[in-house]
Amino acid sequence: MDSKTIYARLNKVFRDVFDDDSIKVTPKTTADDIDDWDSLEHITLIAAVEREFKMKFKMGEISSMKNVGEMASIIAQRAK
Repeated sequence: MDSKTIYARLNKVFRDVFDDDSIKVTPKTTADDIDDWDSLEHITLIAAVEREFKMKFKMGEISSMKNVGEMASIIAQRAK
């Protein structure tokens, strides 16, 4: 799966979870960039991303993700 497809699907998930159609995620997007992205919403977001891509993140992956780019990299590695 190419990065363009991954980011398009991530955009859809982020817009659904945060109920904000203006969100446009980039590799550098972090929780600081999205108003409602707190620890509770992070859990909701991870679950939604896992459903979208039909995969499960490992706990270590979740805790080490610093931005959307790292999330997309994990998804790309798993999609091979």
